[in-house]
Amino acid sequence: MARPLVLATVLVAGLAAAGLPAPAAAQSDPAAQELIERLRPGGQTRGIRLPGQQTPAPAEPTATGPTLTPAQPGGVAPPVAATPVPAPAPRPTSVQPATTAPPELPAVSLMITFASGSARLTPEAERTLASLGRALASPELAPFRFRIEGHTDTTGPREMNQMLSEARAATVRDYLISRFGIAPQRLVAVGYGETQLLVPTADEVPEARNRRVQIVNIGN
Repeated sequence: MARPLVLATVLVAGLAAAGLPAPAAAQSDPAAQELIERLRPGGQTRGIRLPGQQTPAPAEPTATGPTLTPAQPGGVAPPVAATPVPAPAPRPTSVQPATTAPPELPAVSLMITFASGSARLTPEAERTLASLGRALASPELAPFRFRIEGHTDTTGPREMNQMLSEARAATVRDYLISRFGIAPQRLVAVGYGETQLLVPTADEVPEARNRRVQIVNIGN
C-alpha cells in the first residue's frame, strides 16, 4: 500500500534533481494562484479592459456602533472599538487583466522585461515567469494548451518590432519548457509586433503597457 507514496516521493525528488519545481509549488505562490484563476475556463470574468478603466473597488467595511456590555454602574458601557480590517494584499504588478484576446478566451497580459532591443530575459522577467511556470504546471491548467504572444509598442521600424516580438515569445516558450517541464505541445509562440496595441498610440510612442507577453488559453 505504501508504493504510491514511494513513487510520488521519487517523482518529486527527480524534479528537484532536474532543477524543476514540484507541481505543488503553485499553492504557495499568490501570483501563480492569480494566473490560474485568470487562465482557467470559468475563472474570473474578464473582457478587453484598457488601462484607465477602473474596476470598482470593494466597499470598505463599516465600523460597528458602540457595544453594550452587561450591566455596569449607570447602565452604559464605554464603546468598544471596531477590530481593524487588514487591507488586501496588492496584486502583482506584472499581471495585467487587460488583454486584446477575444472575450471568450481566458487570457492575461504579463509585463515581462527584456534587455533593451533583445529577447534576453532580465532577472525580473525570470521571477515573473516562475509564477507562470508554476501556474501552467498546476493540475487546474495541465489539461490546456496556451498561445504565448509577443507584443511591442510603436517605437522603431515595424519589421524590427515584428521580429522582436516573435523572438521574445519564443524565448518565453523555451524558458517554460526547459525550466518548468511544460510539454512543448502545450505551448505555441506567436509574435504580433505592433499590430495589436493594448493602448492605441501614434508611431514612435514608447508605451510600456504595449510591450507585453500575452498568455491565452486556446483549449485542449
